[in-house]
Amino acid sequence: MKRGSWNVRRAVRGSVLAVIALAVLGAGVAMRAQSTGPSAAPASADEAPPVMREFRGVWVATVANIDWPSKPGLPVSQQQRELLTIFDRAVELRLNAVVFQVRPHADALYRSDIEPWSEYLTGTQGVAPQPMYDPLEFAVREAHARGLELHAWFNPYRARNDASKSPLASNHIGRTNPALVKNYGRFLWMDPGEAKVRERTLEVVLDVVKRYDIDGVHIDDYFYPYPIPLPRRRGDTPFPDDASWARYRAAGGTLTRDDWRRDNVNTLVRELAEGIRATKPWVKFGISPFGIWRPGSPATVRGLDAYEKLYADARKWINEGWGDYFSPQLYWPTYKEGQKYPVLLEWWSKENSKRRHLWPGNFTSRAGGRGAGSFTVSELLEQIHVTRVHPGASGNVHFSMRSFVSNQAEMNEALTDGPYRVPALVPHSPWMQAPAPPAPRVALGRDRDGVRTVQLTTASGDRPWLWVVRTRTSRGWQAQVIPGTAVSWRAPGTVDPLDIVVSTVNRIGEERTQ
Repeated sequence: MKRGSWNVRRAVRGSVLAVIALAVLGAGVAMRAQSTGPSAAPASADEAPPVMREFRGVWVATVANIDWPSKPGLPVSQQQRELLTIFDRAVELRLNAVVFQVRPHADALYRSDIEPWSEYLTGTQGVAPQPMYDPLEFAVREAHARGLELHAWFNPYRARNDASKSPLASNHIGRTNPALVKNYGRFLWMDPGEAKVRERTLEVVLDVVKRYDIDGVHIDDYFYPYPIPLPRRRGDTPFPDDASWARYRAAGGTLTRDDWRRDNVNTLVRELAEGIRATKPWVKFGISPFGIWRPGSPATVRGLDAYEKLYADARKWINEGWGDYFSPQLYWPTYKEGQKYPVLLEWWSKENSKRRHLWPGNFTSRAGGRGAGSFTVSELLEQIHVTRVHPGASGNVHFSMRSFVSNQAEMNEALTDGPYRVPALVPHSPWMQAPAPPAPRVALGRDRDGVRTVQLTTASGDRPWLWVVRTRTSRGWQAQVIPGTAVSWRAPGTVDPLDIVVSTVNRIGEERTQ
């Protein structure tokens, strides 16, 4: 850019940038008026450091009221206040995504014509909140108003939790089609071998993708159920899928029973990936498998065999690139023999041949806790550090929000004074598709107190997903990430910035350098 003029260069890649530089003379600001707004000598966009890219997510579990609402049957106003507290705390921690559980077990924490209202809202499955509101609609709106991504979290097969207290509603799959649902211990489980189960889960997920402005779909580690041991160490309770297995064999199926079960899950994962992409290509599909694919992979790893016990071939999913991000649950400390965090992270990274996002899950609720499996807050910071310096990973997902709401062992200050000291944008997903970020059109001004302001508009009139405002003072550069709904920005503090760089970001984090 030539000094002494306003210029917006054509984009190559990155966020669309408009650059403003302010020449400070004494106590005032000398600017040259131009048709696009007052300006002085613009600095090059290249002088502004890039904003950090890192996924900082948190799981908000609704099953058994783990995170929200704090108990069933609360007044709607209190439910909403609790959810706003969660979102506000996420902003305070400089997180950028919330993974919100909307289908704990064939139920819905949103208005659905397919499945009943969840008991975790009112205490009775099938009973809507009164006065009526849609928690997912509310969550999406309030998360986006704060610049947070909202990922809808589904359980694909569980039909009833072991701690459920409410009777099944009349429109629950356990009543409308009981042949598809099996008793397994104290759980009800939809049989993955039934094509109608796969069709229903796909229908449920795509219904939400179509009707809500979510940023991601997320499934967790519950595929075939975690095995229940038989008494006196006689192995595991077998999953009762004899009927669906017999039909498969009678139809000419040639796979072994274990491979057939894995194929059932593989088919669902692939169809979810294809269906989401065809419906809204900017909505991310995330999978959070158990952190160990198989014992011995790599050689020092021991533990549950998810491939054999849950019939979850997560290595295939990541190698096929069926997800846009993978969050293996690396719930062990860096020093844990047999499950060392860095060793497992390295294995998952090497398997990620399609270079999808790798955002491991951390058992944050154990940081600063008590009892078996707990570890220190400093160990949590070390896990974030290990993730951050690994070239194959670019973020973390924390389980769960309750540890942040309670500020367990003062972990919040440890994060905001440490690894989350500055804001971060969600990493770009170049294999995904979304409308390009609109070109910003900004104008300088001052408010009634004389503080520098910037009016935020775009050439097309479209709102971006996010604004990023980078400012330079005598202390250096700093960045603020602002919701795309914002129409103006006010400089923090009382000192005028020397340079201001405004950028727009789209739904897949796309950037265009001027």
